[in-house]
Amino acid sequence: MARGTILIADDDTAIRTVLNQALARAGYAPRATGNAATLWRWVSQGEGDVVITDVVMPDENAFDLIPRIKKLRPELPIIVMSAQNTLMTALTAAEKGAYEYLPKPFDLTELVSVVGRALAEPGRRPQRAQAEADGEELPLIGRSPAMQEIYRALARLTQTDLTVMITGESGTGKELVARVLHDYGKRRTGPFVALNMAAIPRELIESELFGHEKGAFTGAQVRTQGRFEQAEGGTLFLDEIGDMPLEAQTRLLRVLQQGEYTTVGGRTPIKTNVRIIAATHRDLKAQIAQGLFREDLFYRLNVVPVRIPPLRERLDDIGDLVRHFLRIAAREGLGQKSIETAAIDRLKSYTWPGNIRELENFVRRLVALHPQDTLTGQIVEQELAEQAPAPAPEQTGDGRDLSEMVERYLGGYFTSFGSNLPPPGLYDRIIRQVEQPLLAAALAATRGNQIRAAELLGLNRNTLRARIKALNIRVYRTPSP
Repeated sequence: MARGTILIADDDTAIRTVLNQALARAGYAPRATGNAATLWRWVSQGEGDVVITDVVMPDENAFDLIPRIKKLRPELPIIVMSAQNTLMTALTAAEKGAYEYLPKPFDLTELVSVVGRALAEPGRRPQRAQAEADGEELPLIGRSPAMQEIYRALARLTQTDLTVMITGESGTGKELVARVLHDYGKRRTGPFVALNMAAIPRELIESELFGHEKGAFTGAQVRTQGRFEQAEGGTLFLDEIGDMPLEAQTRLLRVLQQGEYTTVGGRTPIKTNVRIIAATHRDLKAQIAQGLFREDLFYRLNVVPVRIPPLRERLDDIGDLVRHFLRIAAREGLGQKSIETAAIDRLKSYTWPGNIRELENFVRRLVALHPQDTLTGQIVEQELAEQAPAPAPEQTGDGRDLSEMVERYLGGYFTSFGSNLPPPGLYDRIIRQVEQPLLAAALAATRGNQIRAAELLGLNRNTLRARIKALNIRVYRTPSP
């Protein structure tokens, strides 16, 4: 007996065939159509236990159809697929009441797993408020697999009040992610208040957070609100939480545990109702080991971790990001410009140690300094040659400087050329010589299991899959002994 009937709607015959075969092998009874009208007829007749639908179909957009389905059969799980892989697609899918959103191309194994979860917990996804859908004003840009994971996580988290810990290198856009969680979440009508711990003198952080009473310390002439009071009913974003002094950490922990605080110099507890989102570029577990960060506070803040990948892990997004920054520059009166494909390709060859912030500043410099209507590869090459030296690498969790390992490896590499310069393409050659055997060894150790290999390497599964393809690594899945 079939485990459930799965209704499929997609105007691509190949996708319908692949889904039919995969779901049938998994023990389900699939029914497929290429249009929304047939899907609606099946649903209205009471057929189907799960719906899988593309967004764009020849007769109707799925985002227009889904509300009718949810009104008629609110418990019917709907899985949305789309090649329009933007943040707004994921948010709109969640807003319309979809159970899950999967970007195309999707992983068949993952889709079958999602179908199984949908049957086990129908109606799990609540609806949220309508989001603005201006494609050129998206708060986050990119279609890479790494960003698709972020979009899906954010679509889920906007529907909750859970505390979120955002990690990532400087310049990756951690505050933008916090803004999305607020602007598209339950508390969007409340204030969004941000405080950067690294920008406040240590002795003033408690006053900044909790406010102070008149006369609480020298110079406290009047009672002053703290960020908790300013953020009441909304979101408090604590950026660079790893720079918070231990005394302030203790007070913050008490707020998270008890839901109340006292002002500096005050005695009356004040109830608080804010959502906390924290962010850091530091390794907090390493700081815990060094006694610099409270372990109990870490677990209070790290309820849902969200890692923002550095730009070097999402180089395919550079084209979209550059065009976005060019549109912003045009609106600011800096001139309307386009950019050649060769220029985009050259930008992808750079490592961008300053991440998106560095790329945005680089684009602004191109627009300001070059009057041409089209930015060429030669212009980009010229400006990249004048880029400031990259900042020193950060230290690893155990204190060993990564630069020492890199210098040791490159020293031996350059020695092999004697007095001659190395051939062009040095970066790609080194990456292949280091990364390819590392990934191959991880896959061999996990017997070809990419999920386990990704966990072993600390990579996103989609990132691992993309690197396997780029490096042409053969994967052999062998049975466990």
